[in-house]
Amino acid sequence: MSVGASTSAGGAALPVWRDPAAWARTADLVVVGIALALPWSTSLVAIFAVIWIIVLAPTLELPTLARSLKQPACMLPIAFFVLAAVGTLWSDAPWGMRIYAISPTAKLLVLPLLLYHFGRSERGLWVFVAFVASCTLLMAMSWIVVFDPQLTIKRQIDYGVPVKNYIDQSQEFALCAVALAYPVVEFFNRRKFALAAVLLALGLGFVVNMMFVVVSRTALVAIPVMLVVFALLHLKWRGRIVALCAIAVLAGGAWLASPRLQAKTASVFSQYDSYEQSNEATSLGLRMEFWRKSLGFFAEAPLFGHGTGSTRGLFEHAAIGKTGAAAEVISNPHNQTLNAAVQWGTLGVVVLYAIWLVHLRLFRRDGMANWVGLLVVVQNIASSLFNSHLFDFHEGWMYVVGVGVAGGIALQARQDE
Repeated sequence: MSVGASTSAGGAALPVWRDPAAWARTADLVVVGIALALPWSTSLVAIFAVIWIIVLAPTLELPTLARSLKQPACMLPIAFFVLAAVGTLWSDAPWGMRIYAISPTAKLLVLPLLLYHFGRSERGLWVFVAFVASCTLLMAMSWIVVFDPQLTIKRQIDYGVPVKNYIDQSQEFALCAVALAYPVVEFFNRRKFALAAVLLALGLGFVVNMMFVVVSRTALVAIPVMLVVFALLHLKWRGRIVALCAIAVLAGGAWLASPRLQAKTASVFSQYDSYEQSNEATSLGLRMEFWRKSLGFFAEAPLFGHGTGSTRGLFEHAAIGKTGAAAEVISNPHNQTLNAAVQWGTLGVVVLYAIWLVHLRLFRRDGMANWVGLLVVVQNIASSLFNSHLFDFHEGWMYVVGVGVAGGIALQARQDE
């Protein structure tokens, strides 16, 4: 029986608890709940994810699922998890550390199920709307916290950041701001100027918050990359030139108007100088130290790496007798490629890049879902230069939900054609 069926073979109505269509609707709403919770809570996201898998089970059509899992977009995330599990066999780390290091890849197992489910669902856009709505509420709360820091939900007061941290908040706002560019252009072309103006104002709201409240350096790198992708894909040559010039002018104006952006930019150079001259453990200096050491670890085991969970032990050994930035110990080198390379060598890097490439190719066509999915992948690739954002909880779930839902819609459209 298909998911859309609501009656038995004899025509009698099925009880709700036996109706696959009712379970499918519930599964859609649970994913909407994940999108709503993602900007606010890690615990709720994990709880909703478990609930979603339970609710999804009655809707599964095993032959169709088996065919879906054979697609590269589904197989490669599973392969990455399997590699992390098998990589425990040649790691020297304690078994507790090895098992713990598998967990960042476990969320990737949800991605194939999302691709399968939203390849049949008609409610995928609900998830995108829910995420933007939740981020809009977070943006409003961010401004409130600016004027009254005591209203923050966090235990520790952080300027303009009511929950989590400024990196996660910047990733959310950047994704929403650029993603809204597509419907703005679409509504404008259809002469629906009121809707275009509303969405444009909302997108600018996210940008203004990042300009004058708080923004991460990672977002400052990712946003221009996403905007260039938008210009190349959705504008003609004349429009691309105008758009790129406008982006440059607006970026310069934003920098001149925002002391916070100036300070954020200047901190890159000051932190680099402090690291180079005195080995000071600045944010940028630590990243450079982590990258330098990680390249050395990769050179020691270039084919299959040191095994799952080995990173911290390698840094501990390298820190013996050192001071300053060189003495810092970490389990995450703050670069997704190096994170994979240290643990699983060239094999891990190949699987990682294959995932990104296959998911990029999934969103080659036009349409809102393809645009959102493409943006999610591009943002993850760009931000993973400075963080392990496929493995981090928040950004990793942004990737899983974004690619899973948008990819399912894209695959459904291809199948319908």
